[in-house]
Formats: sequence, C-alpha cells, structure tokens
Amino acid sequence: MENINLNKEVYQKDQYTKIIDTSFSQLIDTTPGAETPSTTVPEFFELYNELFLQIPKTGIQSHEELIKRSTEYIGFSPLNDQIQALLEEITDLRRQLLESQQDLANVLRTE
Repeated sequence: MENINLNKEVYQKDQYTKIIDTSFSQLIDTTPGAETPSTTVPEFFELYNELFLQIPKTGIQSHEELIKRSTEYIGFSPLNDQIQALLEEITDLRRQLLESQQDLANVLRTE
C-alpha cells in the first residue's frame, strides 16, 4: 500500500480574496466580442419568420430539427393520440371479425 501525503494550505480571511480568484471567470468567455446575444423572444420569432424559407426542411439545422427539439422539450406528440385511437379501432375490428367467424362456424356446425 502506498502512502499519499496531503498538504492543506490555510489562508486568513483577509488574504483569501487576494490569493484565490472567486469571480468564476473560467465559466464565461471573456474574449472581446464573445458576449452572448440578448435576443428577445419576439425578436427571435421575427428573425425566424425572415429566415423561414431559407431553413432546410431536413438535416442538422432544419425545420425537422426544430420540431424534434421542441417536441422533446414540451413532451408533445400529436400523432400518439391518433395512433392510439387507430390501434383501439383495429383491436375492436379484430374482435368483431373473430366474433363473426365464431358465429359463422357455429352456423355451419348446426347445419
């Protein structure tokens, strides 16, 4: 087993802020011109409307991608309700068909 020596440096309260950077500057890009754009939601939609026809239908930066991301974000899937309704209708029709086949088989047996 190997021993590991740990050293702890302790600073006095008035020295701490002079020695340790507490500004979290590593979390932001401080290069000139790297400020995040301050686009508002109405400005975004105005720009989206202007670029609408220039945006490809499919691909990485496309209408399809916007739909996928938005659908995932809000948990919306309009087709799921339709698909579920159709699956229920198929199940009901299969049940009716099975009952009809059983009725027909019963009629043929009695003849």
